Amino acid sequence: MSLYLDHLATLQRQAESALSRTGHDALVIASGIEKYAFLDDRPYLFQANPHFKHWLPLTNHPHSWIAVRPGRKPLVVYYQPHDYWHVPPEAPSGEWVEAVELLVIREPEEASKALAGIVTPHTAVIAEPDAALPGLLPNNPERLLNLLHWARGAKTPYELEQMRAAQRRAVPGHVAARAAFLRGESEAGIHRAYLLATGHTDRDLPYTNIVGLNEHAAVLHYQYQDASPPAEVRSFLIDAGAQVNGYASDITRTWVAPGHDEFAALVAAMEREQLALVDEVREGVDYRGIHLSTHRRVARVLREAGLVKMSEEAMVAEGVTKPFFPHGIGHLLGLQVHDVGGFMASEDGGVADKPEGHRYLRLTRPLQAGMVVTIEPGLYFIPMLLAELRASPQASHVDWAAVERLSCYGGIRIEDDVACRSGGEPPENLTRDAFAGIGAA
Repeated sequence: MSLYLDHLATLQRQAESALSRTGHDALVIASGIEKYAFLDDRPYLFQANPHFKHWLPLTNHPHSWIAVRPGRKPLVVYYQPHDYWHVPPEAPSGEWVEAVELLVIREPEEASKALAGIVTPHTAVIAEPDAALPGLLPNNPERLLNLLHWARGAKTPYELEQMRAAQRRAVPGHVAARAAFLRGESEAGIHRAYLLATGHTDRDLPYTNIVGLNEHAAVLHYQYQDASPPAEVRSFLIDAGAQVNGYASDITRTWVAPGHDEFAALVAAMEREQLALVDEVREGVDYRGIHLSTHRRVARVLREAGLVKMSEEAMVAEGVTKPFFPHGIGHLLGLQVHDVGGFMASEDGGVADKPEGHRYLRLTRPLQAGMVVTIEPGLYFIPMLLAELRASPQASHVDWAAVERLSCYGGIRIEDDVACRSGGEPPENLTRDAFAGIGAA
């Protein structure tokens, strides 16, 4: 059996179990609809319902549906309009076609008739409200969604293959971006080099690239791209991914221009700690513990660099690491860049709380084999957070001259996508493997 067909069988089993446990007779999922800007005829970028693309490698197919019924092949209602204003979806093709019952429709409203014999008062319909059609009203039952979201945390072998491919698509972009940085190009020029190397456009990236030179690296989600390079290029942070069949990669690297040895040493120290954090990804490990471990490791870097003259234990206990590392260590990754289910206490729902005082952590579950998580420690020089530290009782322990000297570099983030393996085996570093595959660091 192929990886995809095995994946489909796994989803069928999970769906049938969830339907039985929640008292539903079928599951109907909408791909979603195109949305338009207010008072305009310009559509926003279409984003497929992740539940839909979990079953099918169809990411640009609005107005389509899939119906899952116990003991039967999924029924796919495939929207392929007659259209000369735009390029319509191609005729259905690929391995998935033989694994489903297929019905092609020309108008969105035809989906109501196509699914009329399946939808009953006991059918779960997963969709946004605006996807509703007569007889197809989204109800998004919470208990069923909890079961599906919990199961989605562990990836099938097919999903892992798509995520490896998404790494291999992104890595040449990172190599090209680094080369453009060293050539002295602008943020916009670096971004264009990334797109060219990955074959992506802005429309189909899994998230908006973060491309920050110098101080811009201190803005965690820096959203602009200057068209002109700065007078002096010192440092560069790029957070950029790719996607394959709806599955994302999410990679961050920080680079230093030649001759900036003090900051380069800081980057090297963070690289050392990042690799050690990757090695903490093990089945059964509480991800919250990896986040807290990151603060201890950031404290080590701060102490070794002479930036803060306190013990590592005291730095963490008194919150001195937080201004330098204000975000979480990472998140689940998959069909969504920040994949669902990260805070679930169990398959029945509930919330696994974040560690007190760490509100930006996006994953609080114990790790399971098959989970893919990001490991992305950072060390930043963020003016507003440093101002708060300067006003605190711990300010006297900080070498402010060194902080001022390093602030012009913005900061450091290094991010790999890591698959958890079973039985205490070392994790699979999807990102480093992809870099190694093309002979890059």
